[in-house]
Amino acid sequence: MVATPLEKADMEAVSCVFQRRGYNKCTTSCPHEPWCIIVAFMTKKPCDAAASPHLFDDGFETARIAVLDKALARAPFEGWTPLMMRRACVDAGIDTAFSAAAFPAGIADLLRFWSKHNDAAMASAMESPEFAGLRIREKVAFAVMARLSALRPHKESARRATAVMALPPYAMLAPKLVWSTADAIWRGLGDKSTDFNYYSKRAILSGVWTSTLTRWLGDNSDEEEATKAFLLARIENVMQIEKAKARFRDLGIDPLKAVESLARVRYPA
Repeated sequence: MVATPLEKADMEAVSCVFQRRGYNKCTTSCPHEPWCIIVAFMTKKPCDAAASPHLFDDGFETARIAVLDKALARAPFEGWTPLMMRRACVDAGIDTAFSAAAFPAGIADLLRFWSKHNDAAMASAMESPEFAGLRIREKVAFAVMARLSALRPHKESARRATAVMALPPYAMLAPKLVWSTADAIWRGLGDKSTDFNYYSKRAILSGVWTSTLTRWLGDNSDEEEATKAFLLARIENVMQIEKAKARFRDLGIDPLKAVESLARVRYPA
């Protein structure tokens, strides 16, 4: 079954209707939200947050994994190109028509699938008992390093992927994947914000993730101490911003008021 994504406001309304009718909604920090609402409605069970990033198996999941495995072996030498993907499909025993159905957007879909696959591995690592006892900044560091751990066996492929996503045809793909990773981290942290903080948290964490990923790609040490130190420094920078915001609030100054004032000028009541 293939479901069409609904707008956020619509999903919230649908969620309320479903809950009034007695259907269960996923109560875990589910990285698949808002899909879990649909799953709950159809199955009357909470969705499995540790499941594959593709909730609805469209029959191509096995083929996608097979092609990805072969592509990761070829990418360090051939790059992420349509020719490499065709060869990976041949290696995986997937014909052209089946590949086109599994990856309609070609390389973009293959890279998207790999990113979602790694996000799911990170989310699984965040469910460990070790993670639960950490402070918030330690949890963020843990999540980012877990995401890098998912990439570690294919570091050169990741390096080639970042290069290809800098090209114009994939210019819109990279920010979407970065945002998705930041969102997966915050959901794993149990973030429930729906206001401006929802966007600011993910925007700030996107900067931490991309800068740390760039540092990691250039870190060839065994223990990756330079990357870890860089990550901790970036998290400390973020904490300084939060401390500054707290001081402003203590003084009765709300930085968001300036934004609201500009909005009123543009959209008067």
